[in-house]
Amino acid sequence: MDLVKHDLFQDLLNARCSDPFAFLGLHQDPVTKELTLTTWQPLAEEIEVIAIDEEVSLGQLSKIHPAGLFRASWPKGHDGFHYRLRIQYQDGNCHTLVDAYQFAGSSFADPEHHTASLYKSQGAIRRGAQVNSHLTINGTRFAVYAPAARSVSVVGDFNGWDGRVHPMSSNGDGIWRLFIPDVNHGARYKFEIRAQDGELLPHRTDPYAKRIEQYPSFASITCFDQQHEWQDQAWQSRPEQDLYQAPMSIYEVHLGSWRRQKDNQVLSYRQLIDELVPYVKDMGYTHIELLPISEYPFDGSWGYQPVGLYAVTSRFGNPEDFKALVDAFHQANIGVIMDWVPAHFPADSHGLANFDGSKQYEYPDPKKGWHPEWNSLIYDFGKEHVVNYLISNAVYWLDEFHIDGLRVDAVASMLYLDYAREEGEWVPNQDGGNHNYEAIAFLRKLNETIYLNHPNCFTVAEESTAFPGVSKPTFMNGLGFGFKWNMGWMNDTLAYMKRDPIYRKYHQGELSFSMVYAFDEQFILPISHDEVVHGKLSMLDKMPGDAWQKFANLRAFYVYMYTHPGKKLNFMGNEFAQGQEWSHERSLDWHLLDIDYHQAQQKLVKQLNWLYQEHTSLHFDHEPEGFEWISHDDSQNSILCFVRRRKNSSEHLLVIVNLTPTPHPHYHIGVPQKGQYELLLNSDDASFQGSQYNTQSHYVTETQASHGRPQSIVLSVPPLSGLILRWHSLD
Repeated sequence: MDLVKHDLFQDLLNARCSDPFAFLGLHQDPVTKELTLTTWQPLAEEIEVIAIDEEVSLGQLSKIHPAGLFRASWPKGHDGFHYRLRIQYQDGNCHTLVDAYQFAGSSFADPEHHTASLYKSQGAIRRGAQVNSHLTINGTRFAVYAPAARSVSVVGDFNGWDGRVHPMSSNGDGIWRLFIPDVNHGARYKFEIRAQDGELLPHRTDPYAKRIEQYPSFASITCFDQQHEWQDQAWQSRPEQDLYQAPMSIYEVHLGSWRRQKDNQVLSYRQLIDELVPYVKDMGYTHIELLPISEYPFDGSWGYQPVGLYAVTSRFGNPEDFKALVDAFHQANIGVIMDWVPAHFPADSHGLANFDGSKQYEYPDPKKGWHPEWNSLIYDFGKEHVVNYLISNAVYWLDEFHIDGLRVDAVASMLYLDYAREEGEWVPNQDGGNHNYEAIAFLRKLNETIYLNHPNCFTVAEESTAFPGVSKPTFMNGLGFGFKWNMGWMNDTLAYMKRDPIYRKYHQGELSFSMVYAFDEQFILPISHDEVVHGKLSMLDKMPGDAWQKFANLRAFYVYMYTHPGKKLNFMGNEFAQGQEWSHERSLDWHLLDIDYHQAQQKLVKQLNWLYQEHTSLHFDHEPEGFEWISHDDSQNSILCFVRRRKNSSEHLLVIVNLTPTPHPHYHIGVPQKGQYELLLNSDDASFQGSQYNTQSHYVTETQASHGRPQSIVLSVPPLSGLILRWHSLD
């Protein structure tokens, strides 16, 4: 057979080989029974075959094509063997390597992959894999799902990024595989894919890569870091608790801009252990939520345009560094939530878009597959391998990094086919409606998988519509999320707080309306990063009035937030009244803590966090029995008064919020029970830079009916303030 004229050699020569094992490596001639060895080594001058486990020459290869095709043969009866190649290159250098194509049919070349569990092994290094009972080979198994590709090659630093050197093979299941010896930890690589029509596509990042470089290469990196020795056993073995009746105060953080070094360089994961962890602990937060931590190419997307769902962003360190950060939070008794983005992905040329020359990950029809709001692509939730890819990724973060919760971004955009689209720009479902049945099925399967396998973990939906049952179990026809962001509460409350107090009496319903639906879902009250960017102003600058009134408004708002039913989420910087809008390009304005007002704001939030943790009356968030209005209709004075109750107990807290600058020296309030009310917190206190309006520390009830209750108290209500009082029995 003339190898030079062989079709497979022409495919090798033109980087389009789809069956390299049929041509390369050791083969027995079916006619002569000779054992032949064929190798393709561009730029090689001479090649000697050496035994794999000793310095014994097995023969010299002949160069049969100047482009780099070499061959040798051994007579009939010669046993097969494993070997190395000692290569003398044209530039005079010499290098010895283990030929990848001698492992056809072995566990090296054909690892047991399938799309559902591919994340567990694809691209993973298997040091010490057994070729036989006495042979050990270091190297990397590569695999990628590209069923529509004509050919796929691994390219990287180890082969000069030459797609002719390491073509992969597939057994017809759409997965291309290759074990490359001597490619170990830290090697840079991508996949070179040729489409069925012959088009050579841009080099693709491995969809399952655990590490990916930053701009400009975006190369995948083989990753076999030493396994982190977790020290969070106490956290992992903590008694199972009912999250719905436990405190949850979440500090939302963008790691790249929370705090920076003096030269404006970002802090590493290891540095954040020393700075962020103790800060969050001291401030009394129970959880931290990280803006997306999976790899993304563009800083300005804040991580919400990910390319590399399995890779920890290398901006702040490697995967082991990130594990150490999560571990440190757990040792401080703080849960870790991460934002997770299955709603869309960018069209960057190194990513998933048109991955193998076909729409493997996105919907083919742009009316379903293109996101007009974010100019990005939408996963095809109707494809099994896409659903498996995403759900496996969610489980990967929980398993590998001990993440406690996933906040799923942009759920509304997944649920509705007409989201951000005009008439004629979307395709109705089979029933003519606008619900994406495939996305709904995916979300239910996602939540079922997480809660079945990780009962101590939870999911949160950022969902801004009235879609029913977002946080209801799937057996109740819900989506199965643990919690849902209460966007209605956020929008109404901030709209109210922006108003000049003189006009607030006309908008009292913006504050009270949330209680109409407060128990329809398991809510989290979010004041997130989205509310302090893009011209929306900082939380402080949203508040009306002079400087004193701005801070007083903000303090009263936080008392209202912390006592309203629902778990709490606040973005970094809000706790000390960051003055300017958040920017991902710089640190928070920590110097503001040199100013009394900002220092006092931080002190208030800290006290609210610890008070919230301490008083179980504030934990009973998701059932109507945990809340009782005393007065929601005093719009003339813009005052709200309500009770928060402990479950199955007479214990309760009384909350009064005054949202005008007018104090009320003798304000009459009906109360649920006879007894004494102790003032726990007054946002107008001098320690918070308030006016220190004359208030008492205790109030004893009197038998005078008010607000439909036989007992009442008369108290002094300070201007622009929130008061929290605890009931005590006099018996």
